[in-house]
Formats: sequence, C-alpha cells, structure tokens
Amino acid sequence: MYLGLAKRQKISLSHTVLNMIQNHVLAKTYFTMNKNVLLLACCQGLITTGNILLVTITALVGQLLSPSDAYTTFPVATQMFGLLLATIPASLIMAKTGRKIGFSLGNLLGISGTLLGFYALANSEFWLFSGATFLIGIGIGFATLYRFAAIEASNNPGVAISTIMASGVIAAILGPNLAVYVNAHFPSLNYANAFIALSSLYILAIVLLQFVTFNEVKLEQFSKPARALRAIIRQSQFATAVFIAMISYTVMNLLMTATPLAMHRHGYDLAESALVIEWHVLGMFLPSFFTGKLIARFGVNKLIHCGIVLIFACAMINLQGTSHWHFLTALFLLGVGWNFMFISATQLVSTTYLPQERAKSQAANEFLVFSMVTISSLGAGWLEASIGWQSLNLYTLPVLVLTSLVFVLYQVKSKKAQLVEA
Repeated sequence: MYLGLAKRQKISLSHTVLNMIQNHVLAKTYFTMNKNVLLLACCQGLITTGNILLVTITALVGQLLSPSDAYTTFPVATQMFGLLLATIPASLIMAKTGRKIGFSLGNLLGISGTLLGFYALANSEFWLFSGATFLIGIGIGFATLYRFAAIEASNNPGVAISTIMASGVIAAILGPNLAVYVNAHFPSLNYANAFIALSSLYILAIVLLQFVTFNEVKLEQFSKPARALRAIIRQSQFATAVFIAMISYTVMNLLMTATPLAMHRHGYDLAESALVIEWHVLGMFLPSFFTGKLIARFGVNKLIHCGIVLIFACAMINLQGTSHWHFLTALFLLGVGWNFMFISATQLVSTTYLPQERAKSQAANEFLVFSMVTISSLGAGWLEASIGWQSLNLYTLPVLVLTSLVFVLYQVKSKKAQLVEA
C-alpha cells in the first residue's frame, strides 16, 4: 500500500516537474518571440521616422532645386524606384543569407544615401540629390520586409503586423517634428542637415537589429516542393490582396506627396504642413494598436470596405476647401483608411503561400505594390501643378469605386467556391 502511494506520489511529482519545465520553455519562447517582434517594431519605427522626415521635406527640396514643375517630385519618384528595384533582390538575398544580414545591408545602403544627400543639398545638386534618394529607397525596400519577419517571429500574424505598424505612431510624432526642429535650430542650405539626422536614425536601427533572433526558414526543411510563382499569383486571393494593397498605397502616396506642395501653394509654412503630415501618419499607424483585434472580430473583408469608405471621405473633404482644418482632417482619414486596407491585405496575402514559397511570393507582392507607388510619386508633383489639388482628389473617387466593385466580385466568387467545396 505504501509502496503504491509512494509510486503514485513519484509519478505525480514527475508530472509536476515536467509541467513546470514545459511552462518554463513556453514562457521563454513567448518572451523571446515578443522581444523579437518588439525589436523589429523599434527598427521599423526608426526607418518610418526617416520616411516621414523625407515626405516632409523632399517635395519642398524639389520645389527649390528642380528645373521645372514637372520634376518637383522626381526625387520622391527615384526613392520609390529604388524601393521598387530592391523588393525582389531583398527577398532573394534574405532567402540565401538570412534576415539579419539582408536588413543590415539595406540599412548600410540607406546610410550611404543619407550622406550623399547631405553633400548634394549642401552643393545644390538636384540630380545628385535624386541619386541619393534612390539609394535611400533601396534601403527602405529592404525594410518593407520587417512586417513579414514579424509574422514569422509570432504565432499571431494579426497582432504581429499591428505591432510593427503601431511603431509608426512614434514616427508620426518624431518625423515631422524632427524636420522642423533641425530646420529651426540647425538651419542649412536646402534642408541639408536633416539628412544628418536621418543618418543617425538608420545607424540606431542597424544597432538594434543585431539583437534580434530571426526565425529563418530553409527550403530543405520542407518535403513538399514549392509551386511556380505563376501558380501563386494566379490565386484569386493573392491577386485581390495585392490589388487592394496597390490601390491603398498608391492613392495614399499620391495625396500625401502632393499635400506639402498644395499647402505651400496656398501659403502655408513648413511647420503647418508638418503638423498635417504628423496627423496623417498618426492616422496611418495609431489604429494599428487595435487593427489586429478588429480583423479578428469583423474579418479582413469588412475592414477593407471600411478603409475604402474612409479614403473616399478624405477626397470629399479635400474637395470642400483648402483651410488648414480641411487638410488636417482629410489626411488623417486618409491614413486610417490606408491602415485598414493595407494591414488587411498584408494578412490576406500572407495566407496564400507555403513557407518555402515566401521569398518569391513576398518579392512579387512588394514589386507589384511599389511599382504603382513609384508611378504615383513621379506624377504627384506634375498633377498638383497642372490640374490642381482639388481635381487630383476628384480623380481618385472613380478609382475607389472600382476597387470596391472588384473586391465585392472577389467575395462573391469566394463564397461560390466555398459552396462548391461544401
């Protein structure tokens, strides 16, 4: 009897010890996962702060140095072109060398661009400045993959994406104010000193990056072969998700890039336009604290429709007037609408490929999205100067209506497919 009791106690103790070890391992894994996501969010926040600083001043630099209005946003376009060219190589490089080396390489290219930008502005060299923004764009192209790295480091994709995107709240406050602060306290020719501040942000990001442990995926880990890229792209869910991301980013970038030019044309100074950009970026990233929960509760479909309505409301407000209140309110709604659409599209596209297919799938997604963003950057200055701010907003309305119709058709097709399978 006593032997049986002792045996049962020994088994119970063994189970207790095993449970304690298991809980410790799970807690350690959870802490490590969240540490990595938070570090990635900090890196993303620093890069985004630099992006917002660039948005605040680059178009104004173009206005000062460009040979004509048609080239006002050319440095913005070269930045986006660099980003576009980096999307596919960035994914492929990271597939071969790992995330850490890939992100570090991107940061180093960005730092070289900031130093070249400082030299170009100090010497009033417009075309050299455009080359500098091209290098910065390549660096940003590598950084666009932070959100996918966060998904891989977490067991909750929606929360991981939202955490990464929420880091933009810091950028929303720091980016425009950093541009104003540097211009006020360290005035320089053509905002040159702003690029020293930008370089500091990138250096801090590359330091934090070294403390991240990435969840690397190797092809040999999987027995199933990867599908051809054509087969992945032809999936209706992949194509629709990329289309939604393209429209949300293109319309947002077009209006955001043109805003400082339109405000300057209507007599507003740098501090006033920086405040509008600040609220716009807050709209882009502040909802990320709860976007993941909204997706979990209502689904990506409803959130995408909500985002389309908000961007439509932004254009309608801009059509009503050009007061500071109109600019600020409209750009805030533009940011929130982009957030709902882009995060939902990112989560939607992340479920369309296998782990061994991630590099080429993510590269295709980024290339398609930022090809349109590049075109919108190039055309923003010319459109604002030639057709005017309000007409620019008017032309976005049919695009949003078309987007809504395409997404409704996708939903109908998906429901029919589900019924057939059932």
